[in-house]
Order: sequence, then C-alpha cells, then structure tokens
Amino acid sequence: MSSISIRPWLAEDADLLTSYFNNIKIWNNMRDYIPHPYTIEEAEKFIAAQAGVSPVQNFAIIDGLNLTGGIGIILKSDVYKMNVELGYWIAEPFWGKGIATEAVRLMTGYVFETFAINRIVAEVFEYNKSSMRVLEKNGYFLETVSRKGVLKNDYLVDNFFWVKQKIY
Repeated sequence: MSSISIRPWLAEDADLLTSYFNNIKIWNNMRDYIPHPYTIEEAEKFIAAQAGVSPVQNFAIIDGLNLTGGIGIILKSDVYKMNVELGYWIAEPFWGKGIATEAVRLMTGYVFETFAINRIVAEVFEYNKSSMRVLEKNGYFLETVSRKGVLKNDYLVDNFFWVKQKIY
C-alpha cells in the first residue's frame, strides 16, 4: 500500500517549499514566473492564495509524514475551457522513489472527478526524461513536440506536450 498522498498546502510548509524551490535543478524544469532565488515571503504568499480556492487546485505531495513536492493544475478558459494544465515537482532528496508517478495518478483521478474537463495537458522540457516517463506510466500520450519552442536559461529547447483524455 502506497504512503503517497496529496493534501492542501499548509502555512507550516513555507520553509520547506522555499528550500526546495531554491534548488536550481528544480527551477530548471519550471516556468520562469517562479522566481529564483525563491523567498519565504513568496512561499507564504503562494500558500495563503491557495486557502480560498475551492475546489483545491494545488496540493503538497506527502510521503508518509514528509513533504516531498507539489502538484497542481491551471484551469484554462475560452475555447480551451475543457482543458487543464498539470504541473508537478519532487524535491531532489526524493527523486527516483516513484513518488511523482503515484502523485500524478492521484491528481489525474481527482481532476477528472472534480472538474468538468476533457483533457489534462502536461508540458515537459526536452531534458526532463524522468517526468516524461512518469506521465507515460500514468497513461498520458505524447501529443506533439514544439521544436525549440521554449527559451529556458538562454537556450531554446523542445517542449513536449503529454495528454490524458477523459473522452476518447
């Protein structure tokens, strides 16, 4: 039985969130709107902003009693309103333990049960093969690759679009 769970962010998570986000290896796989370095004030602001969101869209990933990462969605609008974008990260000390695979499984089920959507889309930079494998294990398929579609750290990199559909 898995000890992996997802739960809403708590105020007491701010210190660990700050520490984890200040790892350049984590940040290299994130969008640039996440600041680096990341401050405790930014963590506190993020966590406080989640408190009023219902249904919950961003969760802490827990392994036993340890906060090991985060997972969340961005709801889309207009003609994309049947889509959500999925994002997740695991703190480096917990890499390679299957935590992301289980967290994506839990989140995928939650999203399809909770939101009136048809597709979950996850974008992955070309060098993050582990994340691509996590999505593949969860039944996501590679829909397309945006060749040199992302500028990260002053390099153009391919952006892989992984999708899971509710209706086939």
